[in-house]
Parts: sequence; C-alpha cells; structure tokens
Amino acid sequence: MNPIRKTLIGVAMAASMLTGGAIGAALLGNSAATAATTSTTTPAATSTAPGAGTFHSNEDPTHEAGESAAREAAENSGQVPVPPAAAPSTTQATG
Repeated sequence: MNPIRKTLIGVAMAASMLTGGAIGAALLGNSAATAATTSTTTPAATSTAPGAGTFHSNEDPTHEAGESAAREAAENSGQVPVPPAAAPSTTQATG
C-alpha cells in the first residue's frame, strides 16, 4: 500500500474518532452534569419512639416513693438503672 494512502487513512480514522467523541460529549455531557447536581432525595423521617438515645428518669411521685436514695442518685446523674429482676444477686447460696 502506498505510504501517502496509509497516512490519509490514519488521519481520517483519527478525525472520525475525535468527531465521535466530541458529539458524544456534547450529547451526554450536559445530562451527566445535570444528573450529578440534581437532588431528588427526601429527608428521612425522624423517630419519635421513646428511648431513642437519652435516658430520662421516672419522676412520678408514686415511683419516687419506693425508690432508694442510691437509685435516685444514679438516675439524677444520667445512669440507666438496672431493673431489680436483672440486677446481680448479692446473697450467696449456702451448701
């Protein structure tokens, strides 16, 4: 094949690739930029369930009457009290 003909074919191929790339960028470039900047998300609903993070002591007068001073101090300091049924036993079994 003639060297000039090879050069012309190579130049034509390179030009067609550049033209195709430019057309593709023009067609898809704006939609890709728009898709990257458009936000269609909705904010998540906030949880109103009790016990969602912070402990609040029970300040009901009936509850307070049967509470020990140590337990009240623990509640006031923000510690989550352990229910009496789940508390470790302080008595030792004999036998």
